[in-house]
Formats: sequence, C-alpha cells, structure tokens
Amino acid sequence: MQSWISLILIAIGLAMDAFAASIVDGIRYINSKKRHGVFVALTFGLFQGIMPVIGYFLGSLFINYIKDYDHWVAFGLLLIVGGLMIIEGIKGIIRPESVKEKVFSWKEIIIQGIATSIDALAVGITLSTLNIFIAWDALMITGITFTICLVGFFLGNQIAKLLKNKYSIANIIGGLTLVGIGISIVIEHMCSL
Repeated sequence: MQSWISLILIAIGLAMDAFAASIVDGIRYINSKKRHGVFVALTFGLFQGIMPVIGYFLGSLFINYIKDYDHWVAFGLLLIVGGLMIIEGIKGIIRPESVKEKVFSWKEIIIQGIATSIDALAVGITLSTLNIFIAWDALMITGITFTICLVGFFLGNQIAKLLKNKYSIANIIGGLTLVGIGISIVIEHMCSL
C-alpha cells in the first residue's frame, strides 16, 4: 500500500519541471490575465495527472519501445521552445525597438505541458507494478501540480514586474531555464542506466 507521504512527494517531484516552466511563462506573459495563469496551471496539472495513468495501463507492454526515446522527445520540445525564447531575447537586445509584448500562446503551453510531463509516464509504468488505485494518484498529482504551477505563474509575473523593461534578458533566462530542464531530463535518464 502506497503511503500518502510518498504520493505527495512523488507529485511534488513530478511538478518541479512544470513549476519552473510556469515561472518562465509568468515572466514571458507579464500582462496576461488571471485565466492565462489558470490555463497554464491546469494544462501542466492535467498532463502530469494523465501521463501516469497512460503509463499505468501501458505497464510493461511498450516500455521497451519508448524508454530509449522519451527523454529525447522531452528534450527536443523544450529545446525548441527555449531556443525560440533565447533568439527572441537576443533580437530584443540587439534591436530594442523590435521588442513587442508576448501574446499568450495556448499552443506553446500545451507543448510545454507534454514535454514536462513525460517523466510522469515512467512513474505510471512503475506504479503499475504496485497494487494501487491509479485514479486517486492521478487526481492527487493533478491537484498538487495545478497548485504549484499557479503559484509559479504568478510568481513569474511578479519577477517580470521587478525586471520591468528588461524583458529581453528575462526571455533569455527563461529560454535557458527550459533548455536546462531538457538537459536535466536527458542527464537524469543517462544516470539511471
């Protein structure tokens, strides 16, 4: 039987990549509405909750096919989004007049949600070896991730306000953060071999 404490710790651990990404989104979308923060948190929460369920039901059926590539998919997605942010930030430093307020992108948030939740798929595969009720675990992971990411998004908004007109620098830092998350996923996978 899985303990509450271990489930909460698993949920918090899974949410950390999404938390970092939500801070980055809060910085990027400084003039966003509250609904945007809720969308970010809900997207990350749902993906973090759905992936373990998928992993749980796939169990060991497909693990041999996906375990060699899942970390590269996450890395690639985060590299693309982070790389575009870095390029946008550098352009803003070189040509400050070209800096425009970042329009909220639902598509980018969904891509980030997928990329930061791929590790939750592996957790679901691990959970399939235990005698647990996966729906309850998924709800807990979703709720904890949602809460942490909502705080992260609005924390990012406050950081952006402190940086004021240093939007380009914030974009570069945010892009480097996303690329760093991708690299850490790959390193974590390599160290577990």
